[in-house]
Formats: sequence, structure tokens, C-alpha cells
Amino acid sequence: MLPDLPAIAEAGVPGYEATAWYGLFAAAGTPRDIVVKLNDAIVKIIHQPDVVQRMADLGAEPVGSMPDEYAAFIKAEMARWSKVVKQAGIRAE
Repeated sequence: MLPDLPAIAEAGVPGYEATAWYGLFAAAGTPRDIVVKLNDAIVKIIHQPDVVQRMADLGAEPVGSMPDEYAAFIKAEMARWSKVVKQAGIRAE
């Protein structure tokens, strides 16, 4: 979105990556067929041209992964950010 802005690595912070993301969750124990049906409907919605354009206007890009891919992404994010929290000594107040 900002072609003249250098990437963080180019600005002297190699290996840095942080992204904002949003997602939907179903309650634990929701039957898989319901999860798949919801996922299919949501993916169709977020890839409609008007939704894609609105998201782009906000600086966002729709992804719409499959439930298992999303679960793996969440697990990886939790591991990565848990490590950051621990290394930084961050504590809940």
C-alpha cells in the first residue's frame, strides 16, 4: 500500500514481522460439518468484489483459509507471541 516506504528489514530491523489479523471462532465442540459450512459461506462473502475493495480501502487483505489451516495459524501465533511475552517479562495486571 505504501510503495515508497521501506520494509522494516530495509529500515534496519531484520527478522521483524508483526501483522494484524482478524478471524472468527466457533464454540468448542461445534460439529465439523457446521464449521465447514460456516467457513464456506464466510470465504464466499469476504471474496466478493465489494468486500475485497472495502477491505483494501482499510489496508486489509482477505485470506479465508480452511479451518485446519486457521487452527495451525493460531497455534503458531500463540507459540510465537508467548515467546515474546516471556522474553520481555510481560505480566498481566
